[in-house]
Amino acid sequence: MPRLGVLGGTFNPIHFGHLLVADEICEILELDRVLLVPASVPPHKPPAELAPAADRFAMTALAAREHPRFEVSDVELRRRGPSYTVDTLEALGARGDLFLIIGSETFLDLLAWKDPRGVAAWARLVVVPRSGSGFDPDAPASQKVLRELGLEGFVRPGAAGGSPRAPVLVAAASLPISGSELRCRAREGRSLAFRMPAPVAAYIREHGLYRQEA
Repeated sequence: MPRLGVLGGTFNPIHFGHLLVADEICEILELDRVLLVPASVPPHKPPAELAPAADRFAMTALAAREHPRFEVSDVELRRRGPSYTVDTLEALGARGDLFLIIGSETFLDLLAWKDPRGVAAWARLVVVPRSGSGFDPDAPASQKVLRELGLEGFVRPGAAGGSPRAPVLVAAASLPISGSELRCRAREGRSLAFRMPAPVAAYIREHGLYRQEA
């Protein structure tokens, strides 16, 4: 079966930080494709801060179109209600072996998600520490998440041994770009260059996104 990375998020807006991580993971884990999945109704984000889901999907599609192994999925836009990851993974499960790409902060928060054991059952977790975060896979907080998910310790890419379900810890490159800063720049009419693909910046300008204070 094909090896499919799954990178979800609000993508509000998508930027080079998201795309660099997706490309690095795709290469390091030798994935056949990476599915970028914009959330329709993210359960942990205030709706007032979000551009409309259709616009976030359109921007993600523009950002992904030049990468031969990137694909944008509308699976969460087609489903009513909150965009729970476990439901998304179940919907995508027939397409291949799934690898859920998450940051280390998200990993530490997994127990607050809907059915975290289901998330770990449907997809192998790929955990990417944020640069400078000091994430410790052996710390009590990390080990608690592993225990609650019924998982053993982390493995590194290409390492021999370990369970096929063991989460993969990947030191991928990252960029210090934040969505809140980009929204602020757009609101103030400042440059978005070199922070996101040019077609995404053009889309933001043409549709007047993020012009109003949240």
